[in-house]
Amino acid sequence: MNANKRNTEAAWVDPDDAPELTDAFFKQADEFKGARLIRRGRPKADVVRERITIRLEPDVLAQFKASGPGWQTRMNAALADWLKTHTPDELKA
Repeated sequence: MNANKRNTEAAWVDPDDAPELTDAFFKQADEFKGARLIRRGRPKADVVRERITIRLEPDVLAQFKASGPGWQTRMNAALADWLKTHTPDELKA
């Protein structure tokens, strides 16, 4: 049926009937700064890692990937450990 609905007035709601705003309500509420939503979640780290593109030998990459989840973190740790006793200038390309 395509008949238009008749206009009905909105029912008046007494403000005194509104639920009380509790601490639990505010813990779940979204926080806005002006019109912008403030994102919740993990805070930004002090040292943010940089996304790069690098070419590695397949066997080197395969060994790190075979070590399971977290292989990129372990690769970063291996490079950082190597840099404690060496400099990149020591290598010849």
